[in-house]
Amino acid sequence: MTAEAGTASDYGDLVRTHLDRVQRHNATALADVTELLLACVRADGTVFTAGAGHSLAAVAETFYRAGGLACVQPLYHPELLPMHGAMTSTAAERRAGLAAEVLADTKPGSHDVLVVFSTSGVNPYPVELAGLAVQAGCPVVAVTSVAASAAAPRRAGSTLAENATHVLDNLVAPGDSAYPVDNPVTAALSSLANAFLWNLLLVRLVDRAAELELALPLWRSSNVPGGDAANAELMRRYQPRIPQLG
Repeated sequence: MTAEAGTASDYGDLVRTHLDRVQRHNATALADVTELLLACVRADGTVFTAGAGHSLAAVAETFYRAGGLACVQPLYHPELLPMHGAMTSTAAERRAGLAAEVLADTKPGSHDVLVVFSTSGVNPYPVELAGLAVQAGCPVVAVTSVAASAAAPRRAGSTLAENATHVLDNLVAPGDSAYPVDNPVTAALSSLANAFLWNLLLVRLVDRAAELELALPLWRSSNVPGGDAANAELMRRYQPRIPQLG
């Protein structure tokens, strides 16, 4: 075996081991959040998803995705996206008051759910999002790292996990990098772990809906036969209240 093949294998084992830990660690919380999402769908509510910086990769995974829930509305501000300015995105998530601006037009309620992705979970934007939503009676699911939050400076006075009603821990170490194990400098795990947690929720949701004989509003790929027609019906239903579907 070449050194390169050995390195790839080591990293693959590291990722598989981490995701297995994530699934086992969050078993109870995943079951609880699945029921929360199920109640939201049955009440014809909206699942709002939010994040900042590279956590927006997880938000993209939740929205208008083949196999994903059609009742998802992403919450964001252009300044939070690194591709619109790297330093600007860091400053934006540290700016108090931005969360209130982003929530101003959505007004989440008790029949909705807000899912906030933030591995560090200490900057004002994610913390204030969670706090404002809870004040409005909307349950909040934090997808975060408890260990990373404990090690990071508390720029908002508290953490995302402390303001949420449910917590899914991606178990990412402070700094996010995972390789090499003895001195991590590369291969951030948060994007993989966040996507895995979200898809675990979808899998559980599909299974629970089947038990209840409930039809879920799931997008289909537009590149398979019948996909456009199925999605057009979902568009008619959800586009009036989810402007990002336009």
